[in-house]
This record gives sequence, C-alpha cells and structure tokens, in this order.
Amino acid sequence: MQRSSVLSPSPTSFSPFYPLPSRQAVEVLFRNRCRSSTKSYPWTKLQSSCSFSYRNTIPVQRSTAIEEAVETSSDESKFIEIGYISTVHGIQGELRVKPTTDFPELRFATPGSRWLRDRVSGKERIREVELVEGRGHHGQKGWIVSFDGIDTVEEARQLVGSTILVREEDRPVLDEGEFYTPDLVGMRVILKDTNEAVGTVIDVFNSGAGDLLQVMLNPSEGMVGTGLSKSETGISGRLVWVPFVEAIVPDVDMTRREMHITPPKGLLELNLRSDMRSKKERRKLEWKQRKKFQQRLIAAKKKLCEMEQKHLFEGFRFGEKEQRSMLADQIVTVNSSLLQLALQNTQMHTERWDLSNFISAKQLKRPFSISKECLTPRGSKEKLDRNHELQRAGVRLLSEGKHAVVVVVSGSNSQEDGSIPKNVDSESEENSSNASLLQELLHDDERFAKIKEEHVSVPLVIVSPSQEIQSLKKPFLDHDYFSLDSEKVWFLEEERLPILSSSSEEKKRHKILLKSPWEILQSPVGSGGVFSLLSSHNILENFSEMGVEYVQVCSLVQQSVLGHPLFFGLVDSCKADIGIRIFNSGKDGREDFDMIFSMRFLEKITRQLDKLQFYTVAKQNSHVEKVEKEWVDIVPDSPNSYEFHCSIYSSLNACSADKICLMELTD
Repeated sequence: MQRSSVLSPSPTSFSPFYPLPSRQAVEVLFRNRCRSSTKSYPWTKLQSSCSFSYRNTIPVQRSTAIEEAVETSSDESKFIEIGYISTVHGIQGELRVKPTTDFPELRFATPGSRWLRDRVSGKERIREVELVEGRGHHGQKGWIVSFDGIDTVEEARQLVGSTILVREEDRPVLDEGEFYTPDLVGMRVILKDTNEAVGTVIDVFNSGAGDLLQVMLNPSEGMVGTGLSKSETGISGRLVWVPFVEAIVPDVDMTRREMHITPPKGLLELNLRSDMRSKKERRKLEWKQRKKFQQRLIAAKKKLCEMEQKHLFEGFRFGEKEQRSMLADQIVTVNSSLLQLALQNTQMHTERWDLSNFISAKQLKRPFSISKECLTPRGSKEKLDRNHELQRAGVRLLSEGKHAVVVVVSGSNSQEDGSIPKNVDSESEENSSNASLLQELLHDDERFAKIKEEHVSVPLVIVSPSQEIQSLKKPFLDHDYFSLDSEKVWFLEEERLPILSSSSEEKKRHKILLKSPWEILQSPVGSGGVFSLLSSHNILENFSEMGVEYVQVCSLVQQSVLGHPLFFGLVDSCKADIGIRIFNSGKDGREDFDMIFSMRFLEKITRQLDKLQFYTVAKQNSHVEKVEKEWVDIVPDSPNSYEFHCSIYSSLNACSADKICLMELTD
C-alpha cells in the first residue's frame, strides 16, 4: 500500500479510515522523479461562507451472503489495488472513490469488470462487480463511480470501505524510466563506483516531497564507506533510506533485478545505530524515553486544556498509529508559555515596529561610524589604525574563545510580515540558495574571522526552518565542518507558534487551527523566537560552560560578517549589553539584523520573555474543523486567523539605553 514515509516531517496526505493490508500490491508507478497517489480522509470540503452539510461516512454492518466471493489468501496476488470507496454520493447509488493509482481515468472512467475486497465475518473476500460509469470529483481529488445493480443509498452504503481491485495482468505497459512499486521491491542495490552490493530494496515510500527506497544493508557488510567490518560496527541488516531520484539512482536494470546508486557522502550511514549497548539496555532506555515523553504529553495537554484548546485532542480518537503519534509530537512541542505571552502582549501591541521605531522610543545615542573597509583585511592602514584599540579588544575576546555566533536563516515562508518572496521559484531553490550562501560565508576569511589558535573553536548555532536543516548540514559534512569543532555546532528548528482563529463570534477565545485532525497549523515567530530557542535547548548553559561572554546573532544575508574583532571590540569597550550594526531594510519585507548580546543580558531576557513585543498578522488559512461528529474542510474567502510575529529588536525593551551601542558602516 502506498503510504507516507515516516521520515516526512510534515506529511501532506492521510490514510483512509479503512486501511488496506500492506501486502497488497498498489498500482502506482515510479520514476526517478515519480508521481504518487494522494490519499485523504473522508470529509466534505466547504467554503467558510457556506452553510454546512454532512454525509454519513460510517458504514453499516454488511451482509455475510456474498455468492461469488473467493478467499483472498489464495488469490490475492492476482489483484492490484486501485482505490477505496470512501462514502456515498447522492441518492442514486453512486459512490466516492479515493484513488491509489496513477491511471485514474483508465480505472474509473472506463466501464468493465472490477473487483471489490471487503471483510465478512472476520475474513477478507473478493467479488466481481461491473463498473457502469465514472467521473472525476476534482474538488475532493477523487472520483464518483456507479456499479451495476447498485441503485439506492442503502445498497451503496454496503460497499463503503471496500477496496477496488483489478487483475495484475491488466496493468498498462509503462514508458522507459517508469516502474511499478512491487517491481522495485527485492532488487539488489549496488554502489556504481565500486560495484559493491550493499543491500536489498524492501519497500518504497512516498514522503510527500519525493519517493524513498527502504534498503536493508547486507549483514555481511560493514558500514559502507567507512572501511569497518561488521564486528567493528556492531551493525547487521540495518535499514537505511535512499531517495529515488536520478542523481542518486541513475541506473535500474529490471532484467537483472538490480539498481546502481551513487549516494552522497554519509547517506548510507544515516539512521544506523552506532552504540554498542545490549538489546536489554536499549529497551530500557527506550522505555525511559517513552515514559518521559508521556509525562511531557500529559503536562502539555493539561496546559492546553487550561487555554480551552481541548479540540486538539479529537485526533487521538481515530486514525492510524503514525497519525496519532504525529499529533502527540506536535502537542508536546507547542510552546504554550510563549503562546500565552504572545496573546497577552498583542492586546497592547498590534503594529510592527522596526529598528528605527525602537531607536526613537529608547532615545539612543548617535551610532559609532566605521568605514566598510575596516570590516575587511584589505582595509587601509590609516582607517584601521584609527580604530586600533577597538580592534585589539576584539582580537583578545576572540583569541580567548569568549564569543559565539548564531546565524538565523529565513526560509521562503519565514518573512516577518508573513509574505512569501516573489523572487524564489521554488522551495528547493530557496534551500539551495541559503546553503550556498552559508557555505560561501564560512569559507570566506574576510567575512568569517577565524582565530588561528588550536584550542579555539567558535561555537556556532544555525537556526532555520525544519525543511532546510538537512540542506544546511550538507556543506558542513562535505567540508569537515569548516575547521570548526563539530561538537560545538548546533542546528535548531526555528521557533513556531500555532495559528489562532480570529472569529468575531468568540473575541475572547481564539481556537488553534488544525491542518488535519492530526496536524496543527503553525507559523514562524520570526527573529525574536531565537531567545526561547537558546533557552529551551540549553544552548546558553553550554555557552556559559565554554566561557563565552558575547554572542553575535545575525541573519544570513550577503553582507553578513561573522565574528569581526572590531564589532566585538566596540561592544566590549562600551561595556554594552547590546550592540547593533545598523542595516537597511531587507528585500520583500525581510528583517535583516546583526547584533551582539552579552551573556548576562541573554540570561536575563530568557527569564523575561514578557518584555518581547509581539504583533499579529491577519491571514487567510484553510483548515479543518469537526462539526456534528464529522470533519470538514474550511476554505475562507477572507482573513480568518492570526499569526504571531516577534522582532529580535524588541529585546531592546529589556535593556537600558546606556547599555546599547550602535555601529553604522560608512563608505
């Protein structure tokens, strides 16, 4: 059965209420950039301005008298799944079908024999039916079909939940480069460069963003590419994931039942267990982790109940185990305390302030002007000598390892005003652009000051959207962490908060919106979310143990300069808690920033997050809602929700004016 991969951070499809057995073949073809079937749950899609209407999606008890039924255990391999019947349509015996095939027009619009599989008295049985006609139901991404002899609603309800099958020999002939899922399972996987057999494909999954091969490594092989034997690694028959794309799987030989792969460095080592603990020790650790997670889940649910958000727990009552687990994970990660602060704060502040607003409100002194040339090693000696004392103070801090750097990466959907950049063609291009810019920055000695001391390694934190973390990690793996200590490099997912309804009927009670019964709608908080991240991940504690005194926090932009002695020297000489390098406004409303914070201020602000200033952005968000025991899609035609945003500059509210210094670059 085609299903979402467990590696997908945010699945975009959902399993039906009546799941199909995984051993049954599914008619889905694969290319190296392949199409996949889309599954969904049976609810009715509605416009928010329309009145609600519902259809019963729960099947009644079926009759056990099926004259031409045959046991699937003996004949199942002859059939292929092409879809399942989700509900009744209309009053003339028509049925809605959710397809699991890449040939829906052939399977549901062409009359002829089909087979239905259902469960009767605990046994799976198959019977033949005649498809009369079918048409696409594009609003639901499904099909509406009618079968011969099914003319009433009562007769149609008997078929709800059944799986529709076709004979295996009726599969269409595929073009070159296309493959059926069952044909890939069992194929040998061989490294193209060395012709070394590394494993066998045991399953194929769709992760939403692409297709993944689940490969079991050969028990006789060690960790591929490391030169270690099985006895040295303690790894035997482990499972790894291989993206089914042409760049990684260039050759598939159906005749010889083998495929050649060219995996990037480190790909086959992902998900492998490297510890040598016994099975008993691992189980004990897993039990402790599950118990700890359950305690966190109970605490999170209690907090959400206090906030009158009990509707979030409806998804625990149905759905598959993976879906319920996904909901539990999201509930645990909701930052309820920050959400409450945002709700309280936005009652006082509803407008977005930029740096100029904060400077005016704090009545800050004139900025310290420094030539742009001073931030590069090629700067003129005259201009560098003019700031010699600041430069020397900064070099001392850096050489003693008393600084750290936090780089905040903004994704395509992470703009401060909630807008989406218009100059980005796709999310993948945005990810690649950020990874390239970060790599360029870390390689450039003029923009990333590295002290040539063996005992000094700059602690570095990368904050980014979850979908970009892997692409940002790759340059570090490929370039040996740019001579940094890998144990002092952290990758954190940006802070996010749930999106709340803006219903005029309930002004004092804002409901958290759901993308599906098991998925909470969330949006990035913005640059101000970095403070709660540093606290919740114990980063500040690590910095303190390393002796860090100042932390640079900056956005990833073309003009970024990391760890420059002159900037650190200015903040240290002024005995300031906050140093700000003044930026012009970013493109597309993006907030660019470069700031240095003292550790004592960071420890203070993480205890006083209520000093941060949140503002709301009214947005139009589609969501699902349970009404009269049925889930429905709500598609608004006007803004219906609030997204919370917070600027890093709002931290100035917690700092006195005499502890803030400004640096302005001049030509």
